[in-house]
Amino acid sequence: MTKSFLAALAGQTVTPPPCWLMRQAGRYLPEYREVRAGVGGFLDLCYTPEKAIEVTLQPLRRYGFDAAILFSDILVVPHALGQSVSFREGEGPVLRPVRTSKDLEALSLDGLAARLAPVLATVRGLSTAIPATTALIGFAGSPWTVATYMVEGHGSKDFVETKRVAYGQPELFSRLIDLLVQATGDYLLAQIDNGAEAIQLFDSWAGVLPEDQFEQWVVAPTRALVRRLKGQRPNVPVIGFPRGAGQLYQAYVDGTGVDAVSLDTGIPLDWAVRTLQPKVTLQGNLDPVMLLAGDGAALDRAVDRILAACAKGPFIFNLGHGILPSTPPEAVARLVERVRAWRG
Repeated sequence: MTKSFLAALAGQTVTPPPCWLMRQAGRYLPEYREVRAGVGGFLDLCYTPEKAIEVTLQPLRRYGFDAAILFSDILVVPHALGQSVSFREGEGPVLRPVRTSKDLEALSLDGLAARLAPVLATVRGLSTAIPATTALIGFAGSPWTVATYMVEGHGSKDFVETKRVAYGQPELFSRLIDLLVQATGDYLLAQIDNGAEAIQLFDSWAGVLPEDQFEQWVVAPTRALVRRLKGQRPNVPVIGFPRGAGQLYQAYVDGTGVDAVSLDTGIPLDWAVRTLQPKVTLQGNLDPVMLLAGDGAALDRAVDRILAACAKGPFIFNLGHGILPSTPPEAVARLVERVRAWRG
């Protein structure tokens, strides 16, 4: 049985297009909140396969999405490399910053497999637990975005410390990026070997770099990662998400070798269809706030506009970023029903 999600990634036009949503497992669902309340920290949930499998399956039961995405976090990779990582309520991730050669030398690939074994057990369990028509997406953060958290020590709006290291100590930053390319490649290959059928690379902060630095720290490391995955597992498609990159999306598509690109809410669809869709499958790009808009009429119009623009070629319906915690589950049901009814 052909899975519609994988067919779209292979370049086929599927009507209606397959649909899944970033952060489809999460706090907007009461059943997720119930599971989350029963574990300690957020990383405990990521590292407990039984719980992580359950929260991954919850949105599939409600909405019948065409793809499930592994429940985990992009920061399990630095954690597995030996960096201190914790999640504080209302504050987000907190890491011990990596800004010197000594900080970098404290990290190691040696413990990677053992620390990530519970996540791989989740992938393995999901591969048999999801419906036969549903594809399983594995994922990781792209090297640049993961590096920003590792250097800043937390989320950031201006990325001053990361840019200071990248611009002022490029040899040191290159070593960090190279380590992340190696670790992320090992991790993603293991996800594939445990049942992941497609991979998404989240480069959430790709858009904060100027053009030349974008090539060096976003495109080149992603290209190296994609080449490794394609060299060893050539039949597994890769979706890239260089959020905020604007017209540099074209350089990303041309330079990385991804099979599909996830569009953020700021990308003009006519430009994406004209410039990107002849080369890759498009995914996206509904504004998550549309799921909170009034009586749903605005949501209907937005869904129809995206489908009319993108669904005549290879396309996967998704958001331009993750579902917001305050989203009513009924709004997600309305969205899915609208996509499912599309006939072109």
